[in-house]
Amino acid sequence: MRDYIEIGIGREARRTYSLTNVRVQPARRTRSSKDVDTSWHIDAYSFKIPVVSHPTDALGSPEFVIEMDRLGGLGVINAEGLLARHADFDQAIAEFAAANLGEDGEYVLPSASIAKLQELHAAPIDLDLLTERIQQVRASGATVAVRVSPQRARELAPIVIKAGAELLFIQGAVVSAEHVAAEGEPLNLKEFISTLEIPVVVGGVHDYTTALHLMRTGAVGVIVGSGVNTAESLAIQPSMATAIADVAAARRDYLDETGGRYVHILADGEIYNTGNMIAAIACGADAVILGSPLAAAAEAPGQGFYWPSTLGHPRFPRGIVDVVHDSFLGPRPRLEQILHGPSQDPFGAQNFVGGLRRAVAKCGYEDLKSFQRVDLSIEL
Repeated sequence: MRDYIEIGIGREARRTYSLTNVRVQPARRTRSSKDVDTSWHIDAYSFKIPVVSHPTDALGSPEFVIEMDRLGGLGVINAEGLLARHADFDQAIAEFAAANLGEDGEYVLPSASIAKLQELHAAPIDLDLLTERIQQVRASGATVAVRVSPQRARELAPIVIKAGAELLFIQGAVVSAEHVAAEGEPLNLKEFISTLEIPVVVGGVHDYTTALHLMRTGAVGVIVGSGVNTAESLAIQPSMATAIADVAAARRDYLDETGGRYVHILADGEIYNTGNMIAAIACGADAVILGSPLAAAAEAPGQGFYWPSTLGHPRFPRGIVDVVHDSFLGPRPRLEQILHGPSQDPFGAQNFVGGLRRAVAKCGYEDLKSFQRVDLSIEL
């Protein structure tokens, strides 16, 4: 039963829950974590671990994407990021990183670094350069996933597919089945996806109804959340535990509606440690999209900073620049350590997969799909 509270005369709001509120409940049986299967698949593509990188330049270099694949996850290239706008990608990132620091090496107000990021994003997308970056990942044998915004999907999707993209992410802060614009034709995702030759993942969504509509477009996956905190800028911010559970309910109904078509759920938001990831999967997600936790890796191009792709918007930036690793802490950990350990962090910032294996095993399950049936409790 949904829980509504009165916030004023004639006005009610639904009580919702974040991932930090959720606890999983061990049962009578436990098992060895070595026996837990963390693999998942989406369409014809299989992955050893349920971890996807957020499509931002802080994580989006070809080298980082290739390393994600080697370690069993999925890296995503942002087709509208600096990677597609600047031939010297490392130099562009270095300029942005420098803009976050003052002459004394202290961190400056975010407006200065955001202005630099907007300046860098003002460069036009170089389609030949974008093609080159995608082909670099494709040549390595890694699965190629590319993100485009709903606003530019019609323009860019054919180009990235021709370049070698195998999975297309159509992702924005809020996505619906039909994107209406004053200029140009509306983007009807059902019609658009039917014309594409590769599987499509769409998001972000926050509620049951929108998720069900997006599943009916033919998408193979739906992203819950957007990985961007827009509470301050837009007053739009899902409580991820509730949002994931609602979208999982839409999936169950869609499964019945279609006689067995399963749509995967990817959670993108509120996931900063292993506990958050475990809660997301327990609520119904098949995989999680990680941002700032991965940006601390030595292989991440962000030089110790993390920021979402929306931060470079020319008129209305959203998100923050997050300092994920200070130089005084020593060398940044390797991506392998963050994903697979060994960990020296007792708060779940490293060995994400190991933490997930242990939680699933402690609760007596042997794979992620069955773990979605685990009993939950709420800590307020």
